[in-house]
Amino acid sequence: MSTIVCSNLSFSWPDGTAVFTDLSFSAGAGRTGLVAPNGAGKSTLLRLVAGELTPDAGDVAVEGQLAYLPQTLPLTASLTVAEVLEIAPVVAALAAIEAGDAREENFAVVGNDWDIEERARAQLDRLGLGDVALDRPLGTLSGGQVVSLGLAAQLLKQPDVLLLDEPTNNLDRAARRRLHDVLGDWKGCLLLVSHDRTLLDRMDRIAELDRDGITFFGGNFSAFDAARQAAREVAEKNYRSAEQELKRGKRELQQARERAQKRAGNAARTNTDIPRIVRGMLQRRAQESAGRANDLHSQRVDGAKARLAEADRALREDDALSLSLPDTTVPAGRTVFHGERIRVRDLFADLNLAIRGPERIALLGANGVGKSTLLRVVSGDLAPEGGLMNRAEGRIAYLSQRLDLLDPARSTLENLRACAPALGATETMHLLARFLFPEERAQLPVGVLSGGERLRATLLCVLRAEPAPQLLLLDEPTNNLDLVSVGQLTSALHAYQGAFVVVSHDDRFLADIGITRWLSLADGVLTER
Repeated sequence: MSTIVCSNLSFSWPDGTAVFTDLSFSAGAGRTGLVAPNGAGKSTLLRLVAGELTPDAGDVAVEGQLAYLPQTLPLTASLTVAEVLEIAPVVAALAAIEAGDAREENFAVVGNDWDIEERARAQLDRLGLGDVALDRPLGTLSGGQVVSLGLAAQLLKQPDVLLLDEPTNNLDRAARRRLHDVLGDWKGCLLLVSHDRTLLDRMDRIAELDRDGITFFGGNFSAFDAARQAAREVAEKNYRSAEQELKRGKRELQQARERAQKRAGNAARTNTDIPRIVRGMLQRRAQESAGRANDLHSQRVDGAKARLAEADRALREDDALSLSLPDTTVPAGRTVFHGERIRVRDLFADLNLAIRGPERIALLGANGVGKSTLLRVVSGDLAPEGGLMNRAEGRIAYLSQRLDLLDPARSTLENLRACAPALGATETMHLLARFLFPEERAQLPVGVLSGGERLRATLLCVLRAEPAPQLLLLDEPTNNLDLVSVGQLTSALHAYQGAFVVVSHDDRFLADIGITRWLSLADGVLTER
């Protein structure tokens, strides 16, 4: 058996921020993709299931051997491949036995794992790491190779229950295909957190996590997305209906008040011969009647406001950015970067690259070939060992994988003011709203924001900087983003009118952002595709 059962699970962070309250669900054999907006608690839930965190209340039960690959691997560069695979003591004991050391403790360490090296090599081969030696230091591997190695370590445990948190981060296309093949053969219980739509389309079911709990949808992500789009269309219809209902309610309330005032005025004019006590009674009755009508219409208006707010909330959960960025315009053909004979040791020599506006360039290549290094050279963040370069100084913005351009201790509002000091207060608040930052979120330190929020904050400050960038460099920008945030990034790039170079292994994302030029880096050579 291979199952996960969470019963009445509650968890809060030390500052009291609640993540889950009374959450219950179960997952059995099969492949389940867990989706939710950034900050909803997907990674936290996996850590609770893995036993890394302890719930405030409720129970987590896992039946079968569990393996867990976190989003960020807590590894140091000095570790060897064998140490990451957690087989180093067995490998050392086997080597000692082969060298003639027949001490009992060596046999005790080996136990039944006489074939551990063969099994380890089989897993490494399966994940494209066949040429990686067991004694190789981790610091010599690329980010994608480290992720594949981490997965190999978990698969080597032969688990019944497998938890994977964003396993395609930093993987090149070949590594992603190998991961797809591995998970395609999976027979146990898989709970996967990913923004990779291709991988999610290989799942048997989708689990959507929101503030009301977890809802399971049979089928892959495309089927789930179609159902969600249909629900959004219903939400849009409900919003329009609620909006019209509110307008009608306000109009009826105003008309009722006007009728009441008119009746009161008529009564005062026509009842002058009636005794004062009777006239007062009639006026009180008229006022009470008007009050009841007013209360009734006010209740209708309040109800319409509540329904409008609920419909608005349903729509805002999938809000896309709606932007206009005319200051980023670059005339066609203007050179924003030109480099000749660029040399970086062990990566490339005599590399030539010219970027002109408003090109939209995808930079492709396997893990470890130097794509991130080339972006750093173009941005001026890294000085090459040789070459001639001419760049649009002050007009190039580089978004690294770490999204570390902004001051994490300052709020989005404060960072924006630092990047664009000439913006007026009204325009500043308008921009924050356009980038989906309500006032309370705009005041929070950037360091506490979710990945999607940090991306939006960085894009806002970069794209509205003074002067605006003419060349945008993006290194794996969809890493750790939920699918809503990927859509928001896509909207921002459509609004951006300068040149950009993007490194990404997400084919659907590249297809959505209108790439006009494809470059491939391999063996130190940059070629057009």
